[in-house]
Amino acid sequence: MMDSIDKAVELLAPANKLVVTTGAGMSKESGIPTFRDAPSALWANFNPEELATPEGFRRDPPLVWKWYVERRDMIGQAKPHPGHFAVADLEPMYDEFLLLTQNIDNLHRRAGSQNIVEVHGNIFRYKCFDNNHPVPAGELPVSGEVPPRCHCGSMIRPDVVWFGEMLDQDDLDRAFAGLSSCEAILVVGTSGLVYPAAGFPHAARSMGATVVEVNPEKTPITDLADVFVESPAGEALPLLVERLREARKR
Repeated sequence: MMDSIDKAVELLAPANKLVVTTGAGMSKESGIPTFRDAPSALWANFNPEELATPEGFRRDPPLVWKWYVERRDMIGQAKPHPGHFAVADLEPMYDEFLLLTQNIDNLHRRAGSQNIVEVHGNIFRYKCFDNNHPVPAGELPVSGEVPPRCHCGSMIRPDVVWFGEMLDQDDLDRAFAGLSSCEAILVVGTSGLVYPAAGFPHAARSMGATVVEVNPEKTPITDLADVFVESPAGEALPLLVERLREARKR
């Protein structure tokens, strides 16, 4: 692993503009099961995709709301691991830095990252179903109705991207603006299978960026990468950041 980390440092140290993109593997190291592994025995008879579609919400809003309450409570008990803190440490080291995460768990923010695009939303935020009005968590109605209602009368839902929904266009614009100008991209803990996020490394590469991947196993992105660090993020990223900090001081 150290040889590949040293090679990654050689590529990342000269860059001034860095994009980091993270996926479910990052969250899994904090004890958060991937989406398809998430249902407990209580939900074993339900298809996760039925609990994460607009159609499923229309069909049984209380069921979907309660499932997300349970999942949110579970996620809320998780803590950022050393890899999350290492990503946060990278941010002030670069003139331009952007973190693109597929994760909805808020762990990057809790670790200190600031310039983030949460491409799949955030399970701790809410919006209304019909009009996308944002609803701050502290302002959820307490009428006892499940799910609660927005001031406009629409049902309130988690502010996450469900199957069959488009990603927020402003988020995509920010993402691809960063990808088009970055000099390097660090890809961490993603399967490389879920689009459009799986296309982020390809977009950066097409504009001349170097690609570094950190993952405990090979993915469809591995062949694209200039360096593949075969390791969990929580082990590799703190070492990478430590050596990168030293290299950038020279």
